[in-house]
Amino acid sequence: MSKMEAKTSLLDNMIGVGDMVLLEPLTEESFINNLKNRFDHSEIYTYIGSVVISLNPYRPLPIYTADKVEEYRNRNFYELSPHIYALADEAYRSLRDQDKDQCILITGESGAGKTEASKLVMSYVAAVCGKGQEVNKVKEQLLQSNPVLEAFGNAKTVRNDNSSRFGKYMDIEFDFKGDPLGGVISNYLLEKSRVVKQPRGERNFHIFYQLLSGASEDTLKKLKLDRDLSKYNYLSLDSAAVNGLDDAANFRTVRNAMQIVGFMEDEVQSVLELVAAILKLGNIEFKPESRVNGFDESRVKDKNDLKEMCELLGIEQSALERAFSFRTVEARLDKVSTTLNVAQAYYARDALAKNLYSRLFSWLVTRINESIKAQTKVRKKVMGVLDIYGFEIFEDNSFEQFIINYCNEKLQQIFIELTLREEQEEYVREGIEWTNIEYFNNAIICDLIENNQNGILAMLDEECLRPGTVTDETFLDKLNTICADHQHFESRLSKNSKFLTDHTLPHNCFRIQHYAGKVLYRVEGFVDKNNDLLYRDLSQVMFKANHSLMKLLFPEGNPNKVNLKRPPTAGFQFRASVGTLMKNLLTKNPNYIRCIKPNDKKAAHIFTESLVCHQVRYLGLMENVRVRRAGYAFRQAYEPCLERYKMLCKQTWPHWKGPAREGVEVLLTDLQIPNEEFSYGRSKIFIRNPRTLFTLENKRAQCLEDLATLIQKIYRGWKRRTEFLLMKRSQVVVAAWYRRYAQQKKYQQIKSSTIVVQSFIRGWKARKILRELKYQKRCQEAVTTIAAYWHGTQVRREYRKFFRANAGKKIYEFTIQRIMQKYFLELKKTLPSMSPIDKSWPARPYLFLEGAHTELRRIFHLWRCKKYREQFTEQKKAIFEEKLEASEIFKDKKTLYPSSVGQPFKGDYLEMKTNPRYQKLNNLVEEKVILADIVNKINRANGKGAPRVFLLTKINLVLADHKTGQMKASVPLSDLTGVSVSSQSDGFFALRLKEGSASAAKGDFLLSSERLIEIITKLHRIKTSSGEQINIDISDEFLVQFKQDKVCVKFLQGGPKNGNSATCKRKNNRLLEVSVPSP
Repeated sequence: MSKMEAKTSLLDNMIGVGDMVLLEPLTEESFINNLKNRFDHSEIYTYIGSVVISLNPYRPLPIYTADKVEEYRNRNFYELSPHIYALADEAYRSLRDQDKDQCILITGESGAGKTEASKLVMSYVAAVCGKGQEVNKVKEQLLQSNPVLEAFGNAKTVRNDNSSRFGKYMDIEFDFKGDPLGGVISNYLLEKSRVVKQPRGERNFHIFYQLLSGASEDTLKKLKLDRDLSKYNYLSLDSAAVNGLDDAANFRTVRNAMQIVGFMEDEVQSVLELVAAILKLGNIEFKPESRVNGFDESRVKDKNDLKEMCELLGIEQSALERAFSFRTVEARLDKVSTTLNVAQAYYARDALAKNLYSRLFSWLVTRINESIKAQTKVRKKVMGVLDIYGFEIFEDNSFEQFIINYCNEKLQQIFIELTLREEQEEYVREGIEWTNIEYFNNAIICDLIENNQNGILAMLDEECLRPGTVTDETFLDKLNTICADHQHFESRLSKNSKFLTDHTLPHNCFRIQHYAGKVLYRVEGFVDKNNDLLYRDLSQVMFKANHSLMKLLFPEGNPNKVNLKRPPTAGFQFRASVGTLMKNLLTKNPNYIRCIKPNDKKAAHIFTESLVCHQVRYLGLMENVRVRRAGYAFRQAYEPCLERYKMLCKQTWPHWKGPAREGVEVLLTDLQIPNEEFSYGRSKIFIRNPRTLFTLENKRAQCLEDLATLIQKIYRGWKRRTEFLLMKRSQVVVAAWYRRYAQQKKYQQIKSSTIVVQSFIRGWKARKILRELKYQKRCQEAVTTIAAYWHGTQVRREYRKFFRANAGKKIYEFTIQRIMQKYFLELKKTLPSMSPIDKSWPARPYLFLEGAHTELRRIFHLWRCKKYREQFTEQKKAIFEEKLEASEIFKDKKTLYPSSVGQPFKGDYLEMKTNPRYQKLNNLVEEKVILADIVNKINRANGKGAPRVFLLTKINLVLADHKTGQMKASVPLSDLTGVSVSSQSDGFFALRLKEGSASAAKGDFLLSSERLIEIITKLHRIKTSSGEQINIDISDEFLVQFKQDKVCVKFLQGGPKNGNSATCKRKNNRLLEVSVPSP
């Protein structure tokens, strides 16, 4: 099956008729019923050819997902079921691939879903066009312009909670690849009268409610506003809250959207100040004040709101107050100042509010255009999206409805013209003969309204510009005079006597028969709304304001550029805008979306036939269908047509190998369809009557049923055969596995029986062999016993000859040998551990082994010591040698010695090489430092110690300051003759120097150190290794040479008062006493 057939076609699974062109029979009733049938099944989109009818479902539907976008992307318009995405995709692909500028015209009455339809079109185009940082930024700005315009241009009405109160046309510009470059927005006819007055049950523009609900307290304080809506006259209170609308959240959305679009923070603040000023302006009230000339003059009642408004806009309060009380009229060189009564003051106030808001809205559109306009000047492709009011017929229709309906007349005119032109172009392109189509041409209605001489708008402008008294009644009289004979104009006061008795036509009204039906217009307010006057005094006051936007919004207030010419009327401006819009649309390929509101309750699942019928009439949808059906109702390319209906002919089924057109010709000939029912184009088949198409569809459905039955039959046969073959293969496999199992089981039984028999036989054989072996063993033992007895007898017989001479000696030697053997074996089992200090040794068993026992003990100890020494490294040997030497010097001589045995001799306690404190001192000492420690040098004068760094090398002995590292003394070891220490547990020692040497100039050194044993031991080893002897005197009283005097150092045993360490005291010039704590 082809790709096209795999998807849902417009004709597949159709609920009702997807394309109204195919509706049979075509009546208004069948049209409405078809819409209702599809609406009840959630099918809200229906085609009229290439026109999309959209019914507002008033509920979310799952038909706008990303998957739906991909489904409709790059698809033929009629390939899938009707959808707004199909139209958007067709327009975008025509623009991108065929280089044709497009426009999408969205029309319908308020609440029909026009704004949502325009959003869906823009979101679809944004989803399918290119990607990239710049492209995404442009798309985001285009999409985010909607929330800003909706906040300032939309309002809640009785028909729609988010009704657009302005017409919007957006040109989206693309590059040659189809990527968006920017856009331009045009706005039409903002309903500015809503600013000052709203019908019952409706609201003012959204931004007022969003600002009061969503702004922070600080912002409201700056804007001099209060959250209470009841404090503002311009805001209606009966419908201030709307279900489903969160004004606070929407305000945050608008602020974010303005930031994305490109508004600066000061611009946003200026806009909010203008909105706040309009609210304040509505609260200004006036009171009459009588003057001497008898005329009333208006005065402001409470000036607080006036003051706050002037502060917000930077306006001089007195100037604005005067503008509300007086009006200056200029005529050439004359200036006339007239007073304003209360009614005129209120009119001026409301006119200022309406102008202020409408000009602010126009500035917003201009500012958005500056941000979203294309930055490049290359040639651009354009897609326009028009979202404008639909045709409006209310109970009370005024100037706004007249202007809106005029615009819709122009759109209907261009719609019919472009539709006929598109039809004619396709007929010519396909080589089909074109026949003129009769239709209602509404050009006569457009001419009635816009004719420059006798048109209604021209007469309204003429009446507004005419000097003298001008009222709505004089305007109606003029219409009755000039338009009385027009077939589409009706008035009770016209010359045409047939309306004189028409009581449905009031005297102050006129009626126009539009293409969508008759509309009754009340002339009250036509002149004022068309004039749209703002007194020049107010314009000048606004221009003088210090606010950043006011000079831009009121350029006519510039006193240097006073223009006495009357400003153009609202009708003139709108007619010019519509003319420009029509010229723009005529240059583009049109695409239409007709939006319909199914009910007035804004509720889901409700379809009001009368309301829908009314909209179908004024949208001209029946006329549209008739135009499309006037020639050929259905046309389709040859390839999809052949793919769809090829099963109806044996020659084309299942595959046609020739050209598609020849296949279609063979197909239609075989089906015997009359030639007048179809025509062959160059690339399409044209079918005149929908009945022919439905006949083809019915035959195709029947053929598909037959094919489905055939496929089912073949499939069921194949399935049963497959099941049978599978069961057969399964049976064979099961049988094979069973036979295998049975044979395995039989084999296991035979095997187990064989093993039992074998075991019995082997057991019998083993027992037989065992009996034979036992018999042989008994025989061997018997022979051995007999032989032993026999040999014993022989030996004893021979031995008797020598027994008396050698028997004692042999027995003695044998006994001694056995004792020695037993001794050595016992000694082997009871040897002591390998520790050299272990003095245990097994006891001597026999006295005659005393010598051998002692010698073996000595030999074992020597061997054990040798093994222990072999475990030592050279470094460890040196340490033990030092310890041994210390033992020889101090053991049993000095009480301090036992505590030093367990302490290893480290040597360098100050880490001279790595300690930065002594780095300089280390560099001064050239030899390797053997010992480095802190000692106390005893002062002869008071017996107190001063810490010194003690360094010992192989050549010198150095004393240095322990803080600075400065060398205090350096003594060659050759000048050292002896060392004196006490026998107590103190650390005092005296270094005696050779008399007459340079080192002995200051005398001997009396030092104190906890490591006395290590210091003296290392000194003794160095002196001994150099071949010299050093005298070590161990005595509790010795003499020390201090310069020229000798001082006795005496050691006394007894606890010092200040702790457990030894202390030294000077008794006299010749005696130093050292108190050593008792052990």
